[in-house]
Amino acid sequence: MGFARTCSVALVGVEGVVVEVQADLEPGVAAFTLVGLPDKSLTESRDRVRAAVVNAGAEWPQKKLTVGLSPASVPKSGSGFDLAVAAAVLGAAERVDPRAIADLVLIGELGLDGRVRPVRGILPAVLAAADAGYRQVVVPEQTAGEAALVPGVSVLGVRSLRQLIAVLTDEPVPEEEPTEAGRPDAMLAGLLVPGAGLGTGLAAGPGDPAEGPDLADVAGQHRARRALEVAAAGSHHLLLSGPPGAGKTMLAERLPGILPPLTRQESLEVTAVHSVAGILPPGEPLVRRAPYCAPHHSATMQSLVGGGNGLPRPGAVSLAHRGILFLDEAPEFSGKALDALRQPLESGHVVIARAAGVVRLPARFLLALAANPCPCGRHTLHGAGCECPTALVRRYQARLSAPLLDRVDLRVEVEPVTRADLLGQGGRGESSAAVAARVHEARARAAARLADTPWRVNSEIPGHELRTRYLAAPGALADAERDIERGLLTARGLDRVLRVAWTVADLAGHERPDGQDIALALELRTGIARGVPVGAGDRP
Repeated sequence: MGFARTCSVALVGVEGVVVEVQADLEPGVAAFTLVGLPDKSLTESRDRVRAAVVNAGAEWPQKKLTVGLSPASVPKSGSGFDLAVAAAVLGAAERVDPRAIADLVLIGELGLDGRVRPVRGILPAVLAAADAGYRQVVVPEQTAGEAALVPGVSVLGVRSLRQLIAVLTDEPVPEEEPTEAGRPDAMLAGLLVPGAGLGTGLAAGPGDPAEGPDLADVAGQHRARRALEVAAAGSHHLLLSGPPGAGKTMLAERLPGILPPLTRQESLEVTAVHSVAGILPPGEPLVRRAPYCAPHHSATMQSLVGGGNGLPRPGAVSLAHRGILFLDEAPEFSGKALDALRQPLESGHVVIARAAGVVRLPARFLLALAANPCPCGRHTLHGAGCECPTALVRRYQARLSAPLLDRVDLRVEVEPVTRADLLGQGGRGESSAAVAARVHEARARAAARLADTPWRVNSEIPGHELRTRYLAAPGALADAERDIERGLLTARGLDRVLRVAWTVADLAGHERPDGQDIALALELRTGIARGVPVGAGDRP
């Protein structure tokens, strides 16, 4: 009787669970049994592994073979267990030393010819292995760079099962024929999921912000530009409302260009989500820029928050983690889908319960909404001929529910562009680089102030801390207190005004918010003019 064990990783959402793969050989009729709650694609690994082992030059054991995946209570799916199953079988047959594979974590799909094909979710799988104490992992060669992002783990990238056998038995490692130049590499097909969002507004933005659209292309819109700057500096949610053609979408598309690059920890979080979702570009293992997700208004609730057969997969809110989720024509989204955003806007994650299990997915994003004032879009234009009945306009605007809007910090009315601005008579606006520099300085001030706290930006500070620890200047809250008495502000609204005020103060270089900072924060939230300059550089 032969027995061997090794390890692989099962993904549950974007988190990994280390699975022990055990192989047992007993005398009897040749058979291959796979147990441990496998799905259909994992059950089919019996045929893939058998063909791969034979074509790799090893002898398939003609005995009763049982492969167990432990813990058996965890659902296991996908083809990433193939390599571990093959190694366990070879260890039980004593083709390789069972002790050499006992502490290895192996992840990869096997082709019938013995080649090791890449799979999705390598980064979160290796992170889970590292957290469990494993220090040696074997992955497909194409994803070795992604696995190497995890510190303290030794990564071995292999192209075929023959190479792995040679490494484990101290034999000369055979060379595999590389893909001919100019031909598509079919091995990369396992990294991308058709329809997962690549190239449809759900992929990460360009690595260099200079490659994206420039804020200097926007004519006029000084108030909206200022709101964009405040949103980027404090990660505040933003609503742009106005008639068609005013530049709402144009402004939102330039928001990623003024966001600072992701930190190392944020990059790992975003890369893990994109790897599981199958939209991580080959050859770019680490996402360094904030992602920008812009789903169509026909998107369902499941596509926004996550879903799918079996265990849920990441939705748009998770793909926008540490980045921007832009909902153009927001009132055209279903009310059910929009209200599903309320939980992740507050908590920074989404918990999805299904019959197959409960999954917690990260979802800390900056929400940008764009909306027309009415179905025809001409309601706020004088003499434009809007024929929408008042009741219809009211119903259209009510599609953005009050609880959702209460979580939006900045609400800006985007006015139609004037002829002077459109023809460039007012001068070219500031570039994205200039605005991004101020955003970076403001975030640095906030980071220094929040250094000993679990928060990173002003939008994450709890209301209790804002009212007791991070106080505004004496008398600065007089306008906000009057708005609460008039019913213009809720308790949550006051907290959000204070967060925006701290961001405005950071942009202006103030030690703490004064009366004008609070007034500008109130104006950006309520839309009621307070007589405060909003253009960059208007204040000393």
